[in-house]
Amino acid sequence: MLLIAGWAITPIARADALSAVQLLREGGCGGTLPAARPLRRDAMLDQAAQQWAAGRSLKAATEVSGYPGDSTSGLHVIGPDSSMVQLLRRSDCRTLASSELRVIGLYHRGLDTWLVFAGAHTVPAASSAPALSVRALQLINDVRARGTRCGERTFTSAPPVTLSWTLTTVALGHATDMADHDYFEHEDLAGQSPADRVRAVGYHEKLVGENIAYGPKSVEEVVQGWLDSPGHCENIMDPRFAEMGIALAQGHASRHGLYWVQLLVEPSS
Repeated sequence: MLLIAGWAITPIARADALSAVQLLREGGCGGTLPAARPLRRDAMLDQAAQQWAAGRSLKAATEVSGYPGDSTSGLHVIGPDSSMVQLLRRSDCRTLASSELRVIGLYHRGLDTWLVFAGAHTVPAASSAPALSVRALQLINDVRARGTRCGERTFTSAPPVTLSWTLTTVALGHATDMADHDYFEHEDLAGQSPADRVRAVGYHEKLVGENIAYGPKSVEEVVQGWLDSPGHCENIMDPRFAEMGIALAQGHASRHGLYWVQLLVEPSS
């Protein structure tokens, strides 16, 4: 389920490794295991693979990327791309061919390839909030830098926004309130608008925009959902906005998915 509403560097592993994994899953590791569905590439697990390669434990690397560390598995293989199928099959084919896996991340350096696997994406751990905010900022600034089309309007490049932890706190407050009280609106139950909530913490604003969403399970999914919706996309691309906050909270009542709130603000001079 996906609901959205709007108010006014990682190096990529070579495709050969991914192709080898998909081939082994499709063929059940040479017919020794049942065939399994292809895995979906996940940017957060790409980051986890890079962090693992940098020396973190696999558990710590996946937690930093936004996944619970006990929900992933990994393989590290050494050898040329031309031998990737044989290397993976000898390493631990049973792991990579598991029918419970849904997503994969990869990182490649020299002859080394790190692969991180996970099942269906779970609710991000609370400790991953800073990493999720930084990833969202990267995605937003990437699209602002290159420009994009929002419905019928074409936007040229816009200056980058910076991450404000004050605005992130305000966003978290509204996401938590919606999650706790089972509603999905820009105006909260006390009748406050996004601008009211920003002013309430002493932030001096000139212009406030807010995007909200219910349902997406990752930063990539929620940002893409907003970009696919003209009004939310226009908020993201508005060159007047200079600071951003973003947060999420898990629903507890009839809706158990994730509530997302993004604030975009032009500070008063």
